[in-house]
Amino acid sequence: MNLDRLQASRYRSGDIDLAWYEAGNPDGTPVLLIHGFASTAHVNWVFPGWFKTLQEAGYRVIALDNRGHGESDKPHDPEAYHPEIMAADAAGLVDSLDIAPVHVIGYSMGARISAFLALSRPELARSVVFGGLGMGMIEGVGDWDPIADALLAPSLDDVGDERGRMFRSFAEQTGSDRLALAACIRTSRTLVDREALAALPMPALVGVGTRDDIAGSASELAEIMPKGEWLDIPKRDHMLAVGDKVFKAAVLDFFARVDADAGVPQ
Repeated sequence: MNLDRLQASRYRSGDIDLAWYEAGNPDGTPVLLIHGFASTAHVNWVFPGWFKTLQEAGYRVIALDNRGHGESDKPHDPEAYHPEIMAADAAGLVDSLDIAPVHVIGYSMGARISAFLALSRPELARSVVFGGLGMGMIEGVGDWDPIADALLAPSLDDVGDERGRMFRSFAEQTGSDRLALAACIRTSRTLVDREALAALPMPALVGVGTRDDIAGSASELAEIMPKGEWLDIPKRDHMLAVGDKVFKAAVLDFFARVDADAGVPQ
């Protein structure tokens, strides 16, 4: 299968039409991939080699374009982007395919969505991987309003905030709907409750780049969860850690151990 560009399937979540993609072994253990802010399933998972890596390991690989992103509908109302709603999109896709339980990997905003998915529908998640988001999930990751302002600015030249420039440039590279992203960033940052996370029943892996100045501590977040583990992704910042070979190898090892403990055939 050509993994350069996957054909989108469609799924309806309430009044939102979502794009999702599939590859790998149809009889393999399913893995659900949830991408980050201003990204897409292709930018986050296909182009950096995650689909290829997981397919070669025998998994059934599924990813969606979050609302506001990629080929999915892009409402401009901030109320459409609370993480509980975006987690329900992902959960509904799993339900519609009747593939639970799944391994879940989320990166950055996708990690936050994955946490809300695991908390609201724990029976759907065989395990969960939080990439690019550590204690920032609980404590916050700073003021992101400048990013919304940067997305709405007339041009990149009008953006002075460094992080705002980074995300505005990324949004332009991916051809994103900047109005939808500005709406998304205003309401998708709901913090995850520490006590709720401490009761999360499934195995969890937290992976953060050692040069990531956004995510917060991976080890501190992992230590909150009963079955939490962490990985420091060496010499990677927030943008580059997602496709790192150390991260991929650690996730494959993590899944293999989780599956072995659950008696899933290897």
